[in-house]
Amino acid sequence: MRKVALLLGCTLLCAPLLLTLGCKRGGASQGGPHIAYITNGIAAFWTIAKAGAEAAGRELSVNVSVHMPAEGIADQKRIVEDLLIRGVDGVAISLIDSANQASFINDAASKTALITQDSDAPSTNRLAYIGMDNYQAGRMVGELIKESLPKGGKLAIFVGRLEQDNARKRRQGVIDEVLGRSFDSSRYDPPGEPLSAGAFTIAVTLTDQFDRVKAKANCEDAMLRHPDLAGVVGLFGYNVPMCLEALKQAGKVGSIQAFSFDEADETLQGIQDGSVAGTVVQNPYEYGFQSVALLKAILSGNRGAIPESKFINIPARRIDRSNVGPFWADLKKKIGQP
Repeated sequence: MRKVALLLGCTLLCAPLLLTLGCKRGGASQGGPHIAYITNGIAAFWTIAKAGAEAAGRELSVNVSVHMPAEGIADQKRIVEDLLIRGVDGVAISLIDSANQASFINDAASKTALITQDSDAPSTNRLAYIGMDNYQAGRMVGELIKESLPKGGKLAIFVGRLEQDNARKRRQGVIDEVLGRSFDSSRYDPPGEPLSAGAFTIAVTLTDQFDRVKAKANCEDAMLRHPDLAGVVGLFGYNVPMCLEALKQAGKVGSIQAFSFDEADETLQGIQDGSVAGTVVQNPYEYGFQSVALLKAILSGNRGAIPESKFINIPARRIDRSNVGPFWADLKKKIGQP
């Protein structure tokens, strides 16, 4: 039996909340609650989260289903509506557009136990959010950039979409850190004009709507428009792998530094061979596991499992050449890769 540690609090330095749920290992009981884990798209990141959610289902005797929408908001809404018709007991969802999905989420939250994970919707009636402080994580990438580019330079930022709460905050954290600004997670610089301060310039921010071909083309376009580009920053897991393809074809691996979020295999390999300076990772396995654990506790009548802040923090981690080997080995073990 595993003691499920839920990390709570408004800051990264949070004391653990331990939920000890009596259960036996093995497959989920057919009589147990049905908890749905819903992603905001299809990506390797979500494969890791799926493994965590399914592990929690086996350990906590919960029927877990994992759903990965392929067609954006409409597909995500259809999935939720279908689950509600079937009487799902709990939902953990990563929202695509928190502002425009607020009324939809409030309606779903009135019919089932609903939490957000990975990407939050703080203005809704969700019970809690499981994830990291994305603004702080952005600043961690900014610190990595300043260490790797001590003379500064032009940066291009790439991301799937800025409608997501997590994407906006990551981007702002990167910008504020490299431009030497004060800590303010409510600040937002809309994409458009370049931003400069000190030795750094944020030359451009380009979105791709989860289209990998567009993601690569965006990097190619940024290199053409800014031949003196010093670094590329990918805010979603696939962005830097797509940038690496563009950099290799342009013969600019090494001359343009790459900085990433998340733990795509291509990114981790790039850190090992020196083509990627480093990445800041979430813990998608724990996102999946802890989402199921929290919903199981809530459905068992333990509302005390929800922290007063309604935020359960799974801290971000920095991965570079000093620790990529052990990190990657542990990740492969968790998801069953050789």
